[in-house]
Amino acid sequence: MSECDIFKVNQRMPKKVRLAEIVTRDGFQHEEAWIPTEAKIYYLQELAFAGVRRLEVTNLGNPRIMPQFKDAEAVLKGIRDDIFEKRLSKRNINKDDIEWTAVTIRESAVDQAIALKEKGYGPDRVLMMVSTDEEHHFANSGTTLPTYWKEAERCIKKCKDAGIKMCGTVSTIWGSPISGPTKLEDAVEFTKRWLSIGADDIEHADHDGSAPPDQTYRYFSMLLDEIPNPDLHVAHFHVSRGWGLANVLAALQAGIEIFEGCLGGIGGQPTNFLERTPVPGTGAYYYKDPNVVGLVTFEDMCVMLDEMGIDIGGINIDRVLELGTLMEKTIGRRLRSESILNGRIPKEPRAEFKRPKLHSDKKKFGEKPGQVIPDGWPERAEVPNERLVRK
Repeated sequence: MSECDIFKVNQRMPKKVRLAEIVTRDGFQHEEAWIPTEAKIYYLQELAFAGVRRLEVTNLGNPRIMPQFKDAEAVLKGIRDDIFEKRLSKRNINKDDIEWTAVTIRESAVDQAIALKEKGYGPDRVLMMVSTDEEHHFANSGTTLPTYWKEAERCIKKCKDAGIKMCGTVSTIWGSPISGPTKLEDAVEFTKRWLSIGADDIEHADHDGSAPPDQTYRYFSMLLDEIPNPDLHVAHFHVSRGWGLANVLAALQAGIEIFEGCLGGIGGQPTNFLERTPVPGTGAYYYKDPNVVGLVTFEDMCVMLDEMGIDIGGINIDRVLELGTLMEKTIGRRLRSESILNGRIPKEPRAEFKRPKLHSDKKKFGEKPGQVIPDGWPERAEVPNERLVRK
């Protein structure tokens, strides 16, 4: 008989995961309307109250290119605020258990993160990024890969001295929106390169939704064969073809334990329009409609993993669903979460949907309470042997 337990079939599949919420950075960077600073701070604080311990705050890059983040310093101050820290304490939440991340693609942004750390409100962790496709890398960073690797090595040393963690992102793992197909082996090698120069962990990113689930499983299996420590690896899936949670499941089956998502499933390529004004962003969009792409929906991922019996670290799912509903008001449109509409799977009978006529009909037809097959039928159904084999 076949094994029916998915955890036994997939020996690396974890029963506990760590989830990161990144909407105020990756989610908002894709929005063409200004998101108020107060809203950004509100969601970061409320997600922390809801039990999320890995949060991406902002992008410290050039605000001329990405003006959504011109308030980066104010947002960072907002999550280091004395009143907020007192509110954490009242909820028995240790502020040091929360890891706040800022994206710092270039060295000037890393230097800013260090300066803010010295002022008392900088990030705990920063993130730099390489793409295995140099064309894509150049579009995002404006520099060649060899030059960038040297810059990243310098930045890692600076961060170590400042007490800031460095996450190294690897992108275009499953393909590039500019150059087309890429090799999984190159991404594994780039991961090793990051770790060899001192990165603390690696974000493995499908930045344009190019990863089909079978190739997601293949890549993360290859990766964990070579670098088996699951604490080093973060899965980051954009969704442009509907594969987001399928990829989460595939990565789980391969053994990945850390996943990122956004409330409402929003996010993606930096916007090239803000408040009816063209802005640089990273150039032309790689897709036809920017409103129907995004990241894995954080609410739906929480619900799915919880229903699978996987420990999500004490995150308050009901509060996350409430925040997802509020996010639709903040953004001003229907977003991508299904769970905020349909809730969690009911665990108790729902009397309001029961039909009273069922019981009277059973009595009328002489059926016993709970009887589900006609009188005289065998207790166990038997399938004819000829139906068991494909012709």
